Amino acid sequence: MSVAFLVCSCGLRNGEYVLHLLTTNDVHGAWFDSSYVGGRVKNSLYAVNHYVDSVRSVDGKDNVMLVDAGDCLQGDNAPYYYNYVDTVPEHLFARLAKYMKYDAITVGNHDIETGHKVYDRVDRDLKDEGIPFLAANAIRNDNGKSYFQDYVCVEKGGLKVCILGFTNPNMKEWLDESLFQGMEFRSLIPFVQEEVDKVVRKEKPQVVVVSVHSETGDGDGKVLENQGLDLLKSLHGVDFLVCSHDHRPFVKQEEGICLINSGSHSRFLGQGTIRLKVRHHKIVEKKLSCNLIKVDADEADPKMREAFHKDFVAVKSFTMTKVGVLTSDLDTRDSYSGMSGYMDLIHILSLSCKPARISFAAPLTYDGHVDAGTLIYDDLFTIYPFENQLYVVKMSGKEIKDYLEYSYDGWIRTVTSKTGHVLNIVKGGDSRFGQEKWHFANRPYNFDSAAGINYTVDVTKPFGERIAISSFADGSGFYQDSTYAVAMTSYRANGGGNLLEKGAGINTERIQDRIVARYPEVRDLLFTYLKEKHDLDPVAIGDTKILGEWEFVPAEIAQPAIRADMALLFDK
Repeated sequence: MSVAFLVCSCGLRNGEYVLHLLTTNDVHGAWFDSSYVGGRVKNSLYAVNHYVDSVRSVDGKDNVMLVDAGDCLQGDNAPYYYNYVDTVPEHLFARLAKYMKYDAITVGNHDIETGHKVYDRVDRDLKDEGIPFLAANAIRNDNGKSYFQDYVCVEKGGLKVCILGFTNPNMKEWLDESLFQGMEFRSLIPFVQEEVDKVVRKEKPQVVVVSVHSETGDGDGKVLENQGLDLLKSLHGVDFLVCSHDHRPFVKQEEGICLINSGSHSRFLGQGTIRLKVRHHKIVEKKLSCNLIKVDADEADPKMREAFHKDFVAVKSFTMTKVGVLTSDLDTRDSYSGMSGYMDLIHILSLSCKPARISFAAPLTYDGHVDAGTLIYDDLFTIYPFENQLYVVKMSGKEIKDYLEYSYDGWIRTVTSKTGHVLNIVKGGDSRFGQEKWHFANRPYNFDSAAGINYTVDVTKPFGERIAISSFADGSGFYQDSTYAVAMTSYRANGGGNLLEKGAGINTERIQDRIVARYPEVRDLLFTYLKEKHDLDPVAIGDTKILGEWEFVPAEIAQPAIRADMALLFDK
């Protein structure tokens, strides 16, 4: 029995109460219902609002609360435009949140990635609309208090509801500390329970919601940013636990608490329901339930579309701006089977950043396509969707080799014949893909390849013996005991994907000692390149004297198996 159940029933009128919690998370800018090019129907907050309003109309708006669990401000053209281009008026996201009547928004790691100037502005704008931006575990270094608001209490259907928000505690692994200067982040365990206990004692709510920007995880207590199931097992005094971050729609109910993760990009809406019976002014019965609602992209709220039409037009106009010419198609999926024009482009940009001699990079768009011809700014989001900075880091030859061993170990399997899988793919078992769909067992955005060197990846060898580096691209020697300058994203340099720490054996807590240069976001580097070169020419981009060459070997085993795996992944 929860603490909230025991102490928070005084003064209630007798009768039955029904309250609905609706949740979003990892929306990543899926705000508008139309693509900027081609007018394709998209999942959107417009469609989410259509469903939310339908629940409010049936059950009463006073009996519905709406909460978001973070990553609102990055991932699409629209947030980029209102983060960095149109920065004078109230931020569009704050206006969208007001229109949809959100009760609380939680801070995500990609929200922090926008930088102080952006998220501080959004925090102010949301406050002006009466909506809290929550992150109780983001602690100020100067006074030990929360940098953001820690919780909010709202009156819903005659009940007092307290909503507590917590952001990703593993921020150092994602971002450079300059982006969150002045604060540090506490682990959710035991911090969340401590905060819940304080709020319950002070506020005496009848309903408690905890919203965390943390993955559901495996519940094994081993991963700092995947603490959802860990919390589900350990929390008391909480009715609903809203999780996020992994983009995996998931619900689970334990005795007295429901976990809800609605996935990402406005595709699903989480729904929790609490039913209370009150007799003699005390709660005598509490029932919880939770489920996922598939959002129908075609059911977009027409009034909301009209209200934000000018904003859509402004973003569309910006993203339709011509930025250059592409002389042949780019397909991001080609990255999984070997060298590709898409990855060559990212590597060329990285290697242009002095003093880098080697580049590490991974595909950040799972299956994107850019047609040859005129490039517009919208295409740059397909090529590079996130605001990762580029760093140049000192590494030894051995660390570089070990790093690549770790990267490819997540990417491929060891095979001994022509009939097995080479790519590390599995079928089903992930609600993002469906039970009949093949997908990678691991996250492709951690499949780093290297440029600037010549090497092979032997698919018949075990982990630790696959990578053979023969030389630099120019033919000069590569030595295990020498130190080299390596370009990589800020995400990777700060420990993202564990390639540095678990692969190369580098303590990322001390990565600042190894950083020799910092550059702007990779998409800005691409934009600058286009302003200088105008054309993206595959011949120039694919210059092996700069990039070097790599391949899966032996070809007679690797290539047929990879073609078969790619056909399974992409239904070819």
